[in-house]
Amino acid sequence: MAAGIIGIGSYVPEKVLTNADLEKIVDTSDDWIVSRTGIKERRICPEDKAASDLGTSAAIRAIEDAGISADEIEMIICATITPDMVFPSTACIIQDKLGIVDIPCFDLSAACSGFIYGLEIARNLVETGRYKNILVVAAECMSRVTDYTDRTTCVLLGDGAAAAIISKIEGDFGILDTYLGAAGKYSNLLYVPAGGSKMPASHQTVEKRLHFMKMEGSTLFRIAVNAMSDSVKKILERNKISPEDIALFIPHQANIRIIQGVAKLAGIPMEKVFLNIEKYGNMSAASVGVALDEAVKSGKIKKGDLICMVSFGAGLTWAANVIRWSKNG
Repeated sequence: MAAGIIGIGSYVPEKVLTNADLEKIVDTSDDWIVSRTGIKERRICPEDKAASDLGTSAAIRAIEDAGISADEIEMIICATITPDMVFPSTACIIQDKLGIVDIPCFDLSAACSGFIYGLEIARNLVETGRYKNILVVAAECMSRVTDYTDRTTCVLLGDGAAAAIISKIEGDFGILDTYLGAAGKYSNLLYVPAGGSKMPASHQTVEKRLHFMKMEGSTLFRIAVNAMSDSVKKILERNKISPEDIALFIPHQANIRIIQGVAKLAGIPMEKVFLNIEKYGNMSAASVGVALDEAVKSGKIKKGDLICMVSFGAGLTWAANVIRWSKNG
């Protein structure tokens, strides 16, 4: 029994934060941001909404795309590092907003790799035959952990959500293979210091702006390029797939220079690389899911196409998969 994506959906907030807007907040410029990151604008979640709202909207679209009803979903996995709250899980909150009852729900924390991690968990559970339809949601409000006084990080991040329905797939279609990895020894390169059990919230943590993301960019750049390109090469080699066989390559949308470096080392020409980084920036776990949905809806992916996705994020984590697409856009 194979498993794959039978429905895909995404959602981004209406509010746009442009590079021109950021020029008024920090010492930066549109030229500097575009030349170093490829980002022109990003979406920002309204103050009265949270990750679960974005995820629910994406899930509704994925359910509709799959042609099923919400009550046919048998599990919800939510990949997020910006949950509504520490507990309960954002997956449980999404369950309630979708009007579904009596199914297991849990959150998954793998940062930018979360969507691919979630797809792999769902794939394996469906392939056991125990579950028929599993909803995987990646929902992020990265603006809530962004320090808008730090010009090195605030230009990078945006908000959004993606969702996919994983179910049994007939024939030679579906998620063919997934490669997952992590290196906890690098956990100090990308993290939010405060808010957990190690450093609970206090007046001091707030004053020192320790509830915002901290990043060692130059070191991360090198590790990201190597980890993602190595992941792509490994998964293609073990499935006897050449880069020429890939119809579309969907990398994590973090930095255009990272994407170019990964494509070059993996042997994939840029004309096969899907990009939407200029519109959204880095939406963490939601990035590759939103890109996948846009690629399908725009006709860049057709039934039978081989696609490869790859991500890299805090943990540090990385993930790559190969999918033979099973439906028309």
